Amino acid sequence: MTKPALSGPREAATGAQPLPPSLWAATAPPAPPTPALADSVRTDVLVVGGGYTGLSTALHLAEAGVAVRVLEAQEPGWGASGRNGGQVNPTLKHDPQDLLRLYGPERGEALVQAVARSADLVFDLIARHRIDCQPVRQGWLQVGYTDEAVAAMHARARQWTARGEPVQMLARGALAQRLGSNAFAGGWLDGRAGAIQPLAYARGLVRAAQAAGAMVHGSTQVVQLQRSGQRWRATTASGAVVDADRVVIATNGYTAALWPGLRQTVLTANSFIVATQPLQGEAARSILAGGETVSTSQRLLLYFRRDAAGRLLMGGRGHFADPRGPADFAHLDRSLQLLYPQLGPVDYAYRWAGRIAVTRDFMPHVHEPAPGLSIALGYNGRGVALATSMGKHLAARLVQAGADFPFPVTPITPIPMHRWQRFYIAAGVAWYSLLDRVTRS
Repeated sequence: MTKPALSGPREAATGAQPLPPSLWAATAPPAPPTPALADSVRTDVLVVGGGYTGLSTALHLAEAGVAVRVLEAQEPGWGASGRNGGQVNPTLKHDPQDLLRLYGPERGEALVQAVARSADLVFDLIARHRIDCQPVRQGWLQVGYTDEAVAAMHARARQWTARGEPVQMLARGALAQRLGSNAFAGGWLDGRAGAIQPLAYARGLVRAAQAAGAMVHGSTQVVQLQRSGQRWRATTASGAVVDADRVVIATNGYTAALWPGLRQTVLTANSFIVATQPLQGEAARSILAGGETVSTSQRLLLYFRRDAAGRLLMGGRGHFADPRGPADFAHLDRSLQLLYPQLGPVDYAYRWAGRIAVTRDFMPHVHEPAPGLSIALGYNGRGVALATSMGKHLAARLVQAGADFPFPVTPITPIPMHRWQRFYIAAGVAWYSLLDRVTRS
């Protein structure tokens, strides 16, 4: 049994920290070489952050012939990109009709289409670059405990059905056959979705970006960013300097104080995950045998799936502090036992956690606070597909001025009293947990 992750916030790092002992770190192909930046250099575009957003941006820029360098404080994929549940879901928290109301028919439709095609982009990149990340595309089940929750999900499914997307509405019995659990009243299946080994995918994006000509550097923390004439100058912790025409900041849940007020625009919630030993016998035949991924519609959602070896993974929100021992994962153990009592006592092979960035409006945020500076973060737990898509569209925006860009560009607006975020999160976890228990009863 492995120890839980003990990773801390990126701004606290004094050097590259090892990856947490997750299932993904144990089973991913070896990381490609990403040596620390040793000398001062010039480039067209500097990308700060080596997660999905930064790597997708770099790949698409390099393919367009742009000189680009990625600087990552740790190892590429060290943050949420290498620790998430591996679900590739082409959705936002908002339904298509909500987006049309919020942004109007033209801008709203462009955003809906970008989201709808985001999983296609992930699986196309995997196929085109032969990324060894165990891709499975058997759909995503969103499930609910109550008839009211199921009615809302079926309304959502009808919106996607009207757009010709491959979705299905599922009643209790049909859902139970797929899940191997009778805990839910129903749900819907989004056939566009799937699953990957997330750290392997991140490492595959590194290799693809490098093959296209991008330079990717790990163990290279940017500590200062300032305008220098018509260019930007980034100074690293080692003293090396990068001069660039343009800069993209893509640090998401591990955003530090590199740009004023940015860290205060998101809440960095911890997502905890446990993984069992490979299931055997009847459990292996009856629990998610079709390869779907699952998440609940409750306020404090749970998400679960099987991996390529047949392990059952269960994830959900945890407290603000990083986990220190098995007791911090007890809520996931209880949830798994309630959903699958037929498993009996469960032997967990891995426990780990990572930070996601949650925005107030549950939308990804794009900011352009100064000439030549782009910032993208805040995927609210949907980052595999959305961050990959964001990188592609950011690259197109940088290559061609005036290119269509589907994501709203907004001012940096810090969350009021952000310094109390750990208390927001703790209070929210307690309150929403209570509401979920009440509405399930």
